[in-house]
Amino acid sequence: MPETLVPIDVAGRSIAEVAEAIAARRFPPVEQWHPSHCGSSDMRIARDGSWFHQGAPIGREALVRQFSRILRREPDGSFVLVTPGEKLSIEVELAPLVATSMVTEGAGRERRIAFGINSGDAVVLGPGHELRLQDGAPLVHVRSGLNAILARPVYYELAEVALAEDPAQPGVWSDGLFFPLQA
Repeated sequence: MPETLVPIDVAGRSIAEVAEAIAARRFPPVEQWHPSHCGSSDMRIARDGSWFHQGAPIGREALVRQFSRILRREPDGSFVLVTPGEKLSIEVELAPLVATSMVTEGAGRERRIAFGINSGDAVVLGPGHELRLQDGAPLVHVRSGLNAILARPVYYELAEVALAEDPAQPGVWSDGLFFPLQA
């Protein structure tokens, strides 16, 4: 089956263009689907964002993007792949998604930062898409309880921005909120 949603590439785009692409996105209504649990998917998402099925890596990025669209976090903190007819558990080591690219505009309190996500989606860091540290790992909220870990090069780029603005209090402003980069 061909991929129906073209991945959002943040590179070379303005934050306004990225925000427009985000607003145009429609996701399956996984929060409305409540089938009985059918078992395990035999899938795992590693800490680095790699997806595995029965221990073997899933190499098709388009397939991973399709699975990510039916991924849901349950109230107990577990993760499932869900359709209207079935629900399968999936093991997630830290976060199911990875922020793989970043674009920034402005400076200080006027700064806006957008992250490209390995699921083909993007987020603008700010209200509803907060950045936090968990066990030393930088995570950004993407949607419905799903977080993306910042890939190491993206985190280094973010840290460079933070240190350039205020080495005494490393953190970044984006969309009106301040996000510290230390615990």
